[in-house]
Amino acid sequence: MTVATAQTKAPTTAPTTHQWTIDDFAALPLIERPMLSPDGLHIASRAAIGGEQKLVIADVHDGPNRVRTMGLGDNDLNWWQWVNDDWLIAGIGTETYVQGMPWYLSRVVSIKRDGSKVNMLAKNVAAQNADDVIWVARDGSPRILLSYQTSIYSDDAGFWPKVDEVDVTTGRMRSAVAPKQFVRNWYADASGTVRMGVGYNDSSRTAKLLYRPDARSSFRVVDRADRRRDESLVVPMLFTADPSHAIASDDHEGADALYDYNLDTLELGAKIFDAPGFDLGGIEEDAAGTALAGVRYVADAPQVHWFDANLAKIQADLDKAVGDRRARIVSTSRDGQRMIVHVGTPDQPGAYYYYDTAAGAMSLLSRISDQFPTKVRLSPVKTIRYKARDGLEIAAVLTLPAGRDPSKLPLILMPHGGPFARDAEEWDWWVQFLAWRGYAVLQPNYRGSAGYGTAFAEKGEGQWGLAMQDDLNDAVDWAVQQGIADPARVCMVGASYGGYAAMRAAERDGAKYRCAVSYAGVSDLGAMMRYDRRFLYHGTRKDWMKEQAPDFASVSPISHAAQFSTPILLVHGRKDRRVQVGQSREMAEKLKAAGKVEGKDYIYVEQPLADHHFTRQADRLDFLQRLDSFLRDHNPA
Repeated sequence: MTVATAQTKAPTTAPTTHQWTIDDFAALPLIERPMLSPDGLHIASRAAIGGEQKLVIADVHDGPNRVRTMGLGDNDLNWWQWVNDDWLIAGIGTETYVQGMPWYLSRVVSIKRDGSKVNMLAKNVAAQNADDVIWVARDGSPRILLSYQTSIYSDDAGFWPKVDEVDVTTGRMRSAVAPKQFVRNWYADASGTVRMGVGYNDSSRTAKLLYRPDARSSFRVVDRADRRRDESLVVPMLFTADPSHAIASDDHEGADALYDYNLDTLELGAKIFDAPGFDLGGIEEDAAGTALAGVRYVADAPQVHWFDANLAKIQADLDKAVGDRRARIVSTSRDGQRMIVHVGTPDQPGAYYYYDTAAGAMSLLSRISDQFPTKVRLSPVKTIRYKARDGLEIAAVLTLPAGRDPSKLPLILMPHGGPFARDAEEWDWWVQFLAWRGYAVLQPNYRGSAGYGTAFAEKGEGQWGLAMQDDLNDAVDWAVQQGIADPARVCMVGASYGGYAAMRAAERDGAKYRCAVSYAGVSDLGAMMRYDRRFLYHGTRKDWMKEQAPDFASVSPISHAAQFSTPILLVHGRKDRRVQVGQSREMAEKLKAAGKVEGKDYIYVEQPLADHHFTRQADRLDFLQRLDSFLRDHNPA
């Protein structure tokens, strides 16, 4: 279909009698993060294959062997990127034991487009971390710059990453920059010259900025910062065609904004763009890699501002064509003529389309879900704002069950993870499942959440389990005052930090909640810090954690097992590499030791193959079934 005729009849709200099943909501997305090759004729994406997520390479047009599924063994697939029209790279990771302790190893593999060849890069020399690709050639040659460790021992020079130029077709490597003590991150310009490095000494909490204007020059220290005095360094997001200028992000005016950055004086110049009240996200580079094409950010919903006039015009045309749905350009060819566009809404997962601007045609690439037709809407989603008890305004995402009177509904209060993250008006399979079951779902972006500027983030310091928890309770009070929620039928459900908050609610505020559900939650902040002791910059992370929660024990649910006064469901995956399974396992043990009755006061479930991110369909389904059963018993809709 052409963009001019892409507007279809407005989707209808799903009738309450629709016969969906729990399996429909647990289904993995058919396709995720599709990325076009430079010529726009091939696509790499993650896809649902046999209930698991796999890397898939496909040709846009029909032909033999059009779709290829890549087996990467028992590794996490973390990211992927095209190098040229025939080769792409992917970041993978796996956990292994080193000296009796679990270590996460990261690597880069290069993959020929037809699937005939896969190379593990830096295979014989890489140590723990080896997946930092800091540059990809733009001239069609198969070259990248890879920053990686060669030793796991901090007294070896190779503990600090070096940079090599790598030919991804052969895996051959040529040294570009030698390791330098304390320098962990390297940055290159569009030509492939490593221009900057950032070093950090964890013991002294001091940072340094190394810079050179070109490949012939030596690196010199041009700036320093002391974290103990809250000093920071400005690091460019993009080196421009002018070697003395870059583009940087800074929050000195209260929220992230883009500025011109003078590399000779290290001074910020003119402001390029800001989104008042909101921080900025990632940038989109132009084809040459030396100028901005666009910048993404999240207001109430994801947004993009295009600097590129052609893309701005296309975006405007798309917005007009799709009506009240949202169109998002997710990937473009090098010449900007071919692109992948996502069209969807917060109450409909939508689909990806392939748009050939030269032909003026936009065709369906793939729906995200086979279960939910693109012309049917599920439960409506909107952003509301409420005042916390101290007057702070907080945004929250409210989802109301379709077809039900939004009065005196059972409420699921769902805090996000992070906690330096946020929720927005986007499709959420977990939320939509609960709304389908008849619950109103409220997702507060409590103080300390990301995206709302520096002052809002800082209000979370020292407030884990305290004022941040009060913000959640105040969201419940708002929903009750509005007549939306029945105060006697409220349950808190969350994952990661949201799981921590659910435990804290069951322990601290049991009178307010009929029940609580924690997926992969943190119960013991001290144990989390002890686990992190093995990692680089542990001292700084501990400083940060102490700023968030000065007294670990007082706000750790595990310290107060006897005070749990509302039933709680604890679920955790054994393969969780973000929050160790012991956080939930030991919480369950403490509850039992405190005289709580398993099956009545608490339920503990370990999913043997589950990770932190629900990448397996079987784990999603198992969790939704257990959640559904638990809610029926303790807070029926």
